[in-house]
Formats: sequence, C-alpha cells, structure tokens
Amino acid sequence: MRTDIFRRTALTVAGLAVTGGAIAGPATAFAAPAEAKPATQDRKQHERELGVRYEAQPNFYYCGPAAARNALSVQGKNIDVHGMAQRMGTTEAGTDSINDITPILNKETGKDAYQSVEIPGTKADDKQTDKLRTDIVTAIDEGHAIVANIAGTATDTDGTTHAFEGGHYISVVGYRDNGNTVTIADSANPHQASYRMSVNNLADWIATRGYTA
Repeated sequence: MRTDIFRRTALTVAGLAVTGGAIAGPATAFAAPAEAKPATQDRKQHERELGVRYEAQPNFYYCGPAAARNALSVQGKNIDVHGMAQRMGTTEAGTDSINDITPILNKETGKDAYQSVEIPGTKADDKQTDKLRTDIVTAIDEGHAIVANIAGTATDTDGTTHAFEGGHYISVVGYRDNGNTVTIADSANPHQASYRMSVNNLADWIATRGYTA
C-alpha cells in the first residue's frame, strides 16, 4: 500500500545539485569494487562488496529505474532502463514510490527477496538505523543490492556533500566495518558513480521515505 511518505519521490531539477554536477547522458562504466570476501565469524571487520555494471540515468527523472537496474546488475542482469521505467509508471515527476520498485525487483529475481521498509520520521532513530544496517548486511551477503529513496543532503566518508532536495533513488551495493559504512552506486552523476557513507548518515538521508531490501 502506498503512503504519503512514500509518494514524495519526484527528482526535481533543483535536486540535481550533486556537488555542482548535472546529469550526463547515458553512460556505462564497469565498477571495480574490492573482491567480495566470504563472511567468517572471526573476521573483525566483516565486509563485502558486489560487482556493479554501472549505468548513469539518461535524464533527470529516471533515478528510480536506473537505481533498480544498477541493483539488479550485481546479479548479472542487464535490463533496459526505459522498459523498467515503463513498468514502474515513471514520469517526469519521478517514480511515485519505493513500493513501485519492490515488485519489479522481486519479479526480476524470481522470488520475494525484497520488502519495502519505511523510515517515517525526519531523522532515523537507533532502532531504524540498526534495522537498516542489518538489512544491508543480510542483502549483500545474499548477493543482492538494495534500493533506497533519499531526500535532502548527506555527506560521504570523503567529506563530499550530495544534495537531492527534491528526492532521489540510489543503490547500496556493499558494506564494510560490519555494516557501519556502506557503498553507494549513484546513477545521477557518472563522475561520482560510487562513494561510501556511514550507515547513520544514510539512515537520516532515507528518513521520511523508505528503502527496499
């Protein structure tokens, strides 16, 4: 069921102020993440990163389909982003809800691996952040990326600011330090296709919206 919180997802032109970058035309690059390491109980810094066949979104409102396409690429799937947008009901106002993305991911994976999760407040509390961390680690360990609907401004681990005041969708494709730091694949700007962020900052970025994992 859609909620008002989940419906505020349109990516506006103003929301594209990602450190001054604008969306480029379609671009495909091959991410080179660290080789995935098997989980072991005695590993002090449990970490894993999935290989992404990255593709930038071709316009300002395809962030939802592009994030889903990038997420599915870690499973070796190569899905046309335009077809994905059509199935999600994406328009120039964006993709309406994370709930429009979850069933598409489940259909493409052939099982109900994904569920939508809401963070309704203006800031994530400790319980919501802990759940996000657990969901990311579980999903990545099972070999699938998550998709998150974010809004506002957040700072990555390099101190770079990413601003999407009108809303945006991203993929989370890896983690380190037992999930306290996550790796993001961002379709908005191929020059900043990948960056890391603390899970606390990511949880607050998702606040008022939701993610699917």
